[in-house]
Amino acid sequence: MCIRDRSKYDGEEILVVPRSLFDELGSFQGLTTDTDRYISTLLDPSNNFFMDRETAEDDPSHKQIIPYSLFRYRGSYLHYIRGKSGGESRLHAQGSLGIGGHINPVDERADPLGRATYMAGVAREIDEELALPSQPEQQIVALLNDDSNAVGRVHLGFVHLFDLESEEAQAREDALSELQFKSTADLRGPLYDTLESWSRFCVDAMDEF
Repeated sequence: MCIRDRSKYDGEEILVVPRSLFDELGSFQGLTTDTDRYISTLLDPSNNFFMDRETAEDDPSHKQIIPYSLFRYRGSYLHYIRGKSGGESRLHAQGSLGIGGHINPVDERADPLGRATYMAGVAREIDEELALPSQPEQQIVALLNDDSNAVGRVHLGFVHLFDLESEEAQAREDALSELQFKSTADLRGPLYDTLESWSRFCVDAMDEF
């Protein structure tokens, strides 16, 4: 008998939606700013549920919902290198602009699996990874999908944009290495090829945010 080693994710459950629902709404490759087409349906409690993460990571018939938060200050964006302590080993050592992670049952609010639960997960992930002097205003500006690689095929990103009033931002986790603001010129220039695919999609669309 073969017993799977479940220690990697320690039984973690994460929010997912069926890939078929994403396809019905209109699947895409890259980034779309047509958020109204997707958000309300994907966050409808009748359309999503929690799944064992170990199963979900190898199941392209479902998409894991991932908030992907960008932080902007006077036209520059917070950038970091993913350290080895980060949760997704396939992205280690890549540059990134996005802070975020999975939505878990601990985030459940009065609307289980709904928008309030999702937003609670966004706030928790940011608080776990980043220290900010205040809670800035935010908006969901885009969705991300990358079916060209194994990581992307099982994830769907919601891009949140936070406009900061200062450069005071500190990493709370070792997974966020070399945290600093970078100009759009740097991101579109020497740093571009070092970025993970979701961050490259965001850089390509920054003029639309």
